[in-house]
Amino acid sequence: MPVADSLSDLGVRITSRGGELRVWSANATTVDLCLFDDNDATWLVKSIPMVHDTNGVWLARSRLLRAGTRYGVRVTGTTAPTNAFDPALTLIDPYARGLARTASGEWRSYVQETDSFDWADSQKPAIALDHTVIYEAHVKGLSKLNPHLPDELRGTYAGLAHESTIAYLKELGVTAIQLLPVHQFVSEQRLIKQGLTNYWGYNTLNFFTPHAAYASKSAQFGGTGAVLREFKGMVKLLHEAGLEVILDVVYNHTAEEGIGGPTTSLRGIDNASYYRQTPDGTYIDATGCGNTVNFSLPAAQRLVLDSLRYWANEVQVDGFRFDLATALGRDENAQFETGHPLLEAIISDQQLAGVKMIAEPWDVGMGGWQVGNFPDGWSEWNDGYRDRMRDFWLSDIGAARANGNAPNGIGSLARRLAGSAHVFSQERGPLASVNFITAHDGFTMADLTAYNEKHNLGNGENNRDGTDNNHSFNYGAEGPTDTPVILEARAKAIRNLLGTLLLSAGIPMLTAGDEFGRTQRGNNNAYCHDSELTWLQWEGRPLWQNELLVVSEQLLRLRRENPALRPSRYGIFGETTPSATQMDWYNKEGVVMSLTDWDSPEERTLQYLAASTPEFEAFNRILLIVHGLEDDVTVILPSHDGVAGYSLLWDSSLDELIDPIVDYLPGSPLTVAGASMQLFRAH
Repeated sequence: MPVADSLSDLGVRITSRGGELRVWSANATTVDLCLFDDNDATWLVKSIPMVHDTNGVWLARSRLLRAGTRYGVRVTGTTAPTNAFDPALTLIDPYARGLARTASGEWRSYVQETDSFDWADSQKPAIALDHTVIYEAHVKGLSKLNPHLPDELRGTYAGLAHESTIAYLKELGVTAIQLLPVHQFVSEQRLIKQGLTNYWGYNTLNFFTPHAAYASKSAQFGGTGAVLREFKGMVKLLHEAGLEVILDVVYNHTAEEGIGGPTTSLRGIDNASYYRQTPDGTYIDATGCGNTVNFSLPAAQRLVLDSLRYWANEVQVDGFRFDLATALGRDENAQFETGHPLLEAIISDQQLAGVKMIAEPWDVGMGGWQVGNFPDGWSEWNDGYRDRMRDFWLSDIGAARANGNAPNGIGSLARRLAGSAHVFSQERGPLASVNFITAHDGFTMADLTAYNEKHNLGNGENNRDGTDNNHSFNYGAEGPTDTPVILEARAKAIRNLLGTLLLSAGIPMLTAGDEFGRTQRGNNNAYCHDSELTWLQWEGRPLWQNELLVVSEQLLRLRRENPALRPSRYGIFGETTPSATQMDWYNKEGVVMSLTDWDSPEERTLQYLAASTPEFEAFNRILLIVHGLEDDVTVILPSHDGVAGYSLLWDSSLDELIDPIVDYLPGSPLTVAGASMQLFRAH
């Protein structure tokens, strides 16, 4: 463990002697517990001096500290460049399980009710990583336009758990819904001045409370515990449907922003300890958000561990995706450390056993890009996968049209298709890679095929925000068009991107709406838009989008049915490794790939024959053909020991399902449409 037992039981505990509050501050000189009126949270009822021990833990007890009580702390300390004490401010308890806002806009902690939620027979689905398919979604955006919901449930936790929303997710075939931040958050001061809002939620106010605005109105005004009960009810219903819940958590920075930003909690309690600073008090900002939490100290490490334990055990969530996770692994010198005590503790803590841990393995500080360098037990977002797949199907095609040659061969795609063994260690295996083509941040999948440039003027920053490195291709027109040949090429490109994502080794993450071609009209940084631009469309979709949804469902079914597509381990040459995949690679002539075939931009065709090495499922072998040039090509299907034929399961050049299945013999020729892929079952 990276922290001592002296940091146990921080926050409020109800005891036989009344309520007890424990707060950590190494640099405070006095701390007062402030209790407020039940009906007027601005009215101070009682102030109780807290006493501290030698470990920096301050304690106070009161029988007035009971379920529903509004409270806060006021902290004083010495004047120093790295301190920011202000005894006039009432601060949020970092461990508060509930938050309420006063009429004047201040925040008050409140004591959460004793947990009486009835989980009944609900259990975590405990879906194996090799069967996991992640669906990244926004609580509000997912169901805000769902016509099957009553108005009061649209865009809420209850709306997400509604039978119609769950039925959609189940029919699609995903196994886990990964929610953009649901810890209580606020909009940045800059956005408020612009009249905009932080829609995504990456600006956390407190690590233990669900964002109240995502609850139904009846829960928001339902008294102490109602919002939390609705959240737990959502988790329970999703679990009963066999769906896991993963939370996108933002521990790397807080909503207190840079110096001069709002002081609501950690800054006022112990700025010198909780935030990375130089000796003159300048913040070391490795997050781009104004501050970076200092995880070289045990108290900050313990804050994260206790938050994770709370959500994983008391709220029963199944996993976490850590925003800018490199910041969590920086040592006292702000250098990333693979064996950082917090990173190790997160995956070794017995209270977190079986919980999925996913890193966004970068931040914006020096040495911030750490893909492949997290400890065993972590999975990581694989941005190399994202960029190479976009290049192969989009920007390379655009370059070939412009210059006559694609700039890259097929080798880079193949390495990632097979599980990115060049990125992740043998011990970690392909399930260390979370594969994605898109995420909340960036173009949607449809927009990747429709825009060469970002269109972010609506964000209020003169189109300066958002990346310019999109790896996209608009196929000849920027934005919407009625030209049939362009529309057909775009639709096929989306099918290629979806097929690559869902047929690759690793854990696929699908961004909500990509399954039917959602657009954000070229905005690749829509964090400040809480509108139909970012909400999912449920009705009125054109035919091509509904056809694409059927393709997405088919691809997810094929992934489930073919274990050769989802190995758990890397194979070792000359050995039989259980739950790995035996891979054989052939060129378009059906001959084993040569170095020229791998690297040549003129030879962007491969045949990938993958056979499972059974451990828990029956033997399975597939053949995947990938062709990355726009001219049709004839391939000779490979001959291989034990293969008598190939049954075509899916063809990305077609916008409809294949029925009936067509069989082909090894050694027979097959015409493959330009820029397409085909999946066969080998038998």
